[in-house]
Amino acid sequence: MIKKLYPNAYVSSLYEINLEELKKRGIKAILFDIDNTIIPWDRDHLDPQVEAWFRNLVNQGFKVCFVSNNNQNRVAALTSFLHVPGVSKAGKPRRRGLRQALNILNAKIEETALVGDQVFTDVLAGNRLGLYTILVTPMAGKEFIGTKINRQLEKLVLWRIKRQQHN
Repeated sequence: MIKKLYPNAYVSSLYEINLEELKKRGIKAILFDIDNTIIPWDRDHLDPQVEAWFRNLVNQGFKVCFVSNNNQNRVAALTSFLHVPGVSKAGKPRRRGLRQALNILNAKIEETALVGDQVFTDVLAGNRLGLYTILVTPMAGKEFIGTKINRQLEKLVLWRIKRQQHN
């Protein structure tokens, strides 16, 4: 069970995701969490650098879909701005929302990665479904109270991940 909490890759930001490596792995679609992964939880506007990174991602041929536990309004604001689909109220770590995103993109599990900032929602959901999972360090800013609680538990898992990376 503990292995389901370990991501395939752990990076400090979106900009450190090696897109060429993903292509070599056969990844054609990427599902993204929203809050504290691509935009701080307490903000409504996307950073211009992040916007440019996403446009580059799409220009490189990756299919993109947002998968968030947040509400429809939050997800729709980003999907309409970036012109990519999204799934709200995904219920991660359940797999239903991820399957919905795969159907939207017409993507196969083995050709899809999931990028998120939380071990107990994003990584666990992606690993349970068999996706290639990438954990990013959460963006700075305020967080939902439930997320704050999860972060304390995540510290144990992250400590083990970091220890393994150094060995």
